[in-house]
Amino acid sequence: MLLKKRRLEITLQKLKPLESRTPRLEQYPTPATLAADILWEAVSAGDICNRTVADLGCGNGIFCLGAKLLGAKRSVGIDIDPLAVKVARENAETLFLEVELTEGAVSTLSGEFDTVVQNPPFGSQNKHADREFIKKSIELAPRVYSLHNEGTGPFVADMVRSLGGTCEPIKRYKFEIPYAFEFHRKANETIPVVLLRFER
Repeated sequence: MLLKKRRLEITLQKLKPLESRTPRLEQYPTPATLAADILWEAVSAGDICNRTVADLGCGNGIFCLGAKLLGAKRSVGIDIDPLAVKVARENAETLFLEVELTEGAVSTLSGEFDTVVQNPPFGSQNKHADREFIKKSIELAPRVYSLHNEGTGPFVADMVRSLGGTCEPIKRYKFEIPYAFEFHRKANETIPVVLLRFER
């Protein structure tokens, strides 16, 4: 039975966050409300239930765990930060979910998936950090749901097309970034982001 969207959001809100974050990795947590809505978009398109799903840069596991809660046949998360993978494993154990979690750069993930769901770095601290995610996601799956700073949308679309895919904006959101690092000047900052769907 498919988990209702509101119940999914409530469950994702209870996930343990990362205890520490690294500025160069741009480890900004995806808000549960936003993650639930993105997953619901993918569910509505038939891209989660009974599908194989990968979450690149999984952080605390919010997308790969959410996908499993929504009926993914197989759900895989990968993150270069070992502490993030540790937290994601703890969250999986708390929810009694079987997901595959791997430590490593997203470029090292191999295999074939039906769907990728990801919130890659926006590139504000490490320029073009999202390129590796864009390239790898299209390589892994024919359908990708990817969250990006709205201002980079045209660049992302051009890159996807150069890789032989198509890129369609699905939804726009306001992404709240809480104070996390010394270079932040505000308690909270809100930036416009866009959910893009790549297809190949």
